[in-house]
Amino acid sequence: MKCRRINAQKEDLAKICEDLGLRGKMELGPILDTVGAILADVRENKDEAVRKYTLLFDKADMTPDAIRVTPAEIENAMAHIDKALLTVMIQSASNIRAFHERQCETGFTMDVAAGSQIGMVVRPLAVAGIYVPGGTAPLPSTVLMNVIPAKAAGVPRVVLCTPPRADGTIAPVILAAAQIAGADEIYKVGGAQAIAAMAYGTPSIPRVDKVCGPGNIYVNTAKRLVFGQVDIDMFAGPSEILIIADGTANPEFVAADMLSQAEHDKIASAILLTTSQEMAISVEQAIDRRSKLLERRDILEKSIADYCAVVYVPDLDTAIDFANELAPEHLELCVNNPENYVSRIRNAGAIFLGNYTPEPLGDYFAGPNHTLPTSGTARFFSPLCTGDFVKKMSVLRYNEASLRDCYQNVALFAEAEGLTGHAAALRVRFEE
Repeated sequence: MKCRRINAQKEDLAKICEDLGLRGKMELGPILDTVGAILADVRENKDEAVRKYTLLFDKADMTPDAIRVTPAEIENAMAHIDKALLTVMIQSASNIRAFHERQCETGFTMDVAAGSQIGMVVRPLAVAGIYVPGGTAPLPSTVLMNVIPAKAAGVPRVVLCTPPRADGTIAPVILAAAQIAGADEIYKVGGAQAIAAMAYGTPSIPRVDKVCGPGNIYVNTAKRLVFGQVDIDMFAGPSEILIIADGTANPEFVAADMLSQAEHDKIASAILLTTSQEMAISVEQAIDRRSKLLERRDILEKSIADYCAVVYVPDLDTAIDFANELAPEHLELCVNNPENYVSRIRNAGAIFLGNYTPEPLGDYFAGPNHTLPTSGTARFFSPLCTGDFVKKMSVLRYNEASLRDCYQNVALFAEAEGLTGHAAALRVRFEE
């Protein structure tokens, strides 16, 4: 399998980004009507509509009284999961929990004058909704990465939705991960209908304050359309990796890391920027050789042909500029002294330093969240964190003396905006 090779100069960066087709992969236009109709149906017909779409798309007939996973199902899953995998998941959960607990904010209070204070209080959301896709394989890592930050933030009720198999069951590894992470409720529903159920609520599935988690184009479109009714985490797209490598990198490592992302999806992207022509050739050869040994060859063949490239750049400065232009989901710095370049990276979801920090380490085990902004949205989005599961409220307290000191100035400001009622609300307190 061959990927494109490009020789680039600094002035070519914007055009290369465009030519590689790394923006706008998820064209929403053709499916907006379909998703909109599902949302409207669930909003109107609730459990009846959820059951209809679950039967249509997942081939499972889930009655309202069978849609929630029972304690017995969870107990059975825990008993039958591979013990070695269970141990790894528990350790991974511990790492993720420790990292996210360090992110928690506590608010503050500050004195602004004698007798006056202002501050901020932080409160967890009441109900968080987590979506875990089914697709071609169960994703227990997604369960851990979404549920654990919510619980670390103090959310008392975390609801998880995931599509059932045709026999009406959920993969044991998903149930085990949900138990380890601390999910409070699990429902057997997927797709746009799951997003609608969590956004609007049904007799069986509670309305949530926020919906988080990845999914296909239908799920992501549904999240976009319910935003405002509920909050969402981010607009996620296909996975992507950008690797910057100099002559000190190992081409086998680089090729393997590129393939680890290309196997996600036919529209996933894997880009190498290198200052070494020898490295470029070696990585191309390794990609061709190693891809033939992997299981998801049909996916790899398409993603490598359409969205992967080996780009030769004249120097690392050009490579850093390209990275900031692209704003990749995952950025690996496989260069000598990679820590020297971190301060220059402005746009990336996660940065992996050195030849022994492969991207899959972040997907599964290290602790930082693997739910990351894609498709250039790392310019303004951040990884999922505990801050996504809290809300903040301002607190103000003035006494009579401190308000007397400033009320005339505040009234003047209000009158400048033509809001005389605001000014009166200040002056009434000190009228003789």
